[in-house]
Amino acid sequence: MSDNVILITTISLIIIFSPFVAKVFRLPTTPVEIIFGSIFGYVGLLHDEHLFEIVAEFGFLYLMFIAGTEINLKNVVKTPSYLIRRILIYLTILYGFSITFSLYFDLGNIFIVLLPLISVGLVASLSKEYGKTPWLTLSMTAGGIGEIVSIAILTLTSAALSSGFGYELLKIISSLVLFLVIILIVFKLMQLLFWWYPELSTLLMPHKDNQEQDIRLSMGIFFLFIGVMLYLHLELAFGVFLAGIFIPTFFEHKKHLPEKLSSFGFGFLIPIFFIHIGTSFHLDAFFIEGLISKALMIALLMISMRVIASLIFVRELGLKDSILLGLSHSMPLTLLIAMTTLAYTAHSIDKLHYYAFILASLFQVISVMTTIKIIKLTQKS
Repeated sequence: MSDNVILITTISLIIIFSPFVAKVFRLPTTPVEIIFGSIFGYVGLLHDEHLFEIVAEFGFLYLMFIAGTEINLKNVVKTPSYLIRRILIYLTILYGFSITFSLYFDLGNIFIVLLPLISVGLVASLSKEYGKTPWLTLSMTAGGIGEIVSIAILTLTSAALSSGFGYELLKIISSLVLFLVIILIVFKLMQLLFWWYPELSTLLMPHKDNQEQDIRLSMGIFFLFIGVMLYLHLELAFGVFLAGIFIPTFFEHKKHLPEKLSSFGFGFLIPIFFIHIGTSFHLDAFFIEGLISKALMIALLMISMRVIASLIFVRELGLKDSILLGLSHSMPLTLLIAMTTLAYTAHSIDKLHYYAFILASLFQVISVMTTIKIIKLTQKS
């Protein structure tokens, strides 16, 4: 009982004080939470507990849900075709680099999936700091498409790692295709329904809402998709990500709802996920030979391939802003950690590479945030 009291107290204190520490060192709160999780886990104030793991898993799913709320499908569809082509070329270049690096350095097949991952989670935090600049707007669009691709690959990789390459995998892929077809039909039907009956959206989520109906409906959609994915034996993260896309796509009048949902998640559930990730990184790992050099190599590869690929947007953004776009996609912290944990659990990577990827994800956030700040300061001067 006393151990659990210490666990709860430590988690509470980390959640409370992480933003203050992050502000002092001018870092995002997420890396600070991971670092604290690692330190306090090492000294014994945080330990494995079933409830801690469940809440952390729920925090990860909620994080994927929040990532989905950053994407409005209607806006993606309205993106000019020439820009969509450039985004697809950008993603193709990333996967091309990934295959080349993985084969050249003999890294293993799982690296082909890990290196090009894109997540818009920290891109959204850049928007809060630098506003809706052209490079960030395009970064969100390209990142949104890239994240959909990444999470689809996450789902397939998860299926392959858990069931192997055989009948079970084919069954899971068939379920996934069927699920996506049904989701597409539902999206189309809802689009028609809301077009014929525009008052329906305000009925479901009224402007004046004294009973938090918008939150209730959002949570209902969130859990509904979890139930469907559990029934189909598909990756839960993919389902909740799609659930998040529903919110801005069909309830555009609730412009502050994604921020409202995000505030709740980043204030409570999501930090617990990152703290839990920190506890899985043992500080003794720093004494593993070659860990730091391996982590630096991974971070350098992931950043450089995105910066080079982003030059495809020079015509639209110019050189500096194109580089900024590439840098903004170089922090796929959440997806990278999720995929790395999945690969390690399935014994597709060893402990060295597991620790190296977690360390690399921290290196990426710190170095990229600092570099973007320096570039923005030079632009102002």
